[in-house]
Amino acid sequence: MSATTDHLMSLRGNQVHSVVEGSSLEIELETFQRQVTLRFLELAAVGNDDLLSLSWIRKLLDFFILCQDEMRLIFFNHRAQVMKPPMDRIVSDFFERCVKALDLCNAVRDGIEQIKQWQRLMEIVLYALDQKNIIGEGQCRRAKKALSDLGNCMVDDKESGAYMALRNRSFGRNTTIKDHYQNLNHNSNYQHRSVGHFRSLSWSVSRNWSAAKQLQAIGNSLCPPKSNDLVATCGLAMPVYTMSSVLLFVMWALVAAIPCQDRRLSLHILIPRQFPWSAPLLSLHERILEDSKKRERKNACGLLREIQGIEKCVRGINELVDTLQFPLTEEKREVVGQRVEDLSHVYEALKDGLDPLERQVREVFHVIVRGRVGT
Repeated sequence: MSATTDHLMSLRGNQVHSVVEGSSLEIELETFQRQVTLRFLELAAVGNDDLLSLSWIRKLLDFFILCQDEMRLIFFNHRAQVMKPPMDRIVSDFFERCVKALDLCNAVRDGIEQIKQWQRLMEIVLYALDQKNIIGEGQCRRAKKALSDLGNCMVDDKESGAYMALRNRSFGRNTTIKDHYQNLNHNSNYQHRSVGHFRSLSWSVSRNWSAAKQLQAIGNSLCPPKSNDLVATCGLAMPVYTMSSVLLFVMWALVAAIPCQDRRLSLHILIPRQFPWSAPLLSLHERILEDSKKRERKNACGLLREIQGIEKCVRGINELVDTLQFPLTEEKREVVGQRVEDLSHVYEALKDGLDPLERQVREVFHVIVRGRVGT
């Protein structure tokens, strides 16, 4: 066989390989967009009573984790393309947004811890007004004091978040995420170390740290990739933009639901409607914003449905306790029992849901850290 024939066969082989690789990437990108769309549609299909409930938030975090892992797999399969300009710049910008999201994970974790403190006050009320015991003036005073403390804890005030800033903790140890990324750039073996050795920049946030400003920083300059970037990256710029949008919405929804320091929700999420997943995302954003504008929700410390349940129960029991006269009539005992049962349902929902949610927020934190290409 002549050298010319060998050369032609080699060229043809390279062309076939290039066509197959291009076809494979195109399928992966289409599948990714389709999966993001289907998951947003599923999240948007819930009624208002389930939106921002503990179960819905957990589905949202599962959605984020799956999307992040799928994008990471696409990058792994096409690593050579990912490392080339302008893709390296696009990925770097995405990581900058992710670093800011880590602070929000820590703030949300502290918000979950705050809700757990409320549970202890709820326990006092449930015990004091337990129908198995004789309910007298002492029990009512104890319940009323716990209800008053609970109401004060749930006020949405900027100063109320100050104590969280003082006790803020991360999910890792002593190395900043910035140091982590620098080490990844200089040491390929570093990627195999445990993420337990990192901590986010929010290890000790200042009193004027703001969840709203952090969200704004994630959303800054977030816009669809230009056509020349799409061509130059073989379409890989699109999943990065999609994932950046998902990241922004997920963090915004977490801040909307869970008590955080300075959790203003006036963030505008500007996403063109030509993407198949943009309609359900924007619909969810609008529904949550509308809920936050309701008169009874304006001063809420969080839009989590279970927090609404606590507020409703606290108001109901407070109003009832103020009218009680002793000894209680059988009718009043039944009314007290019903109000306590309502509070017990909310308490049990929090008891069952908060620990799994906290573990998921921790997993989101570590998934973001591992999201570095090739880790």
